[in-house]
Amino acid sequence: MAVINIGNETTFEDKLLKADKPVLVDFWASWCGPCKMAGPEVEAVEAELADKAIVAKVNIDELPALASRYNVKAVPTFIVFKAGKEVSRFTGYKTRKDLLAALGNI
Repeated sequence: MAVINIGNETTFEDKLLKADKPVLVDFWASWCGPCKMAGPEVEAVEAELADKAIVAKVNIDELPALASRYNVKAVPTFIVFKAGKEVSRFTGYKTRKDLLAALGNI
């Protein structure tokens, strides 16, 4: 499986909030330098945890209502969901070690 690029709110609901695995969502923007740096880290996390977690990306410029719904004020913002509920949130560039730790704590 690969990192899921969320294209609409319905996909977000169906693929992420109803998932039976932990979910890491990267809220990002194409103009954001730290987001570009975090991209390979996010992909590495997905490759390592493909069978244990779901990793997705939400472009805040394409889905501003979704970013607003989750009160995303800065990018990148990472939110970890379990059983459809937010369990962890952090903002700014994070290494794959940081991201793996966030998913490992749930």
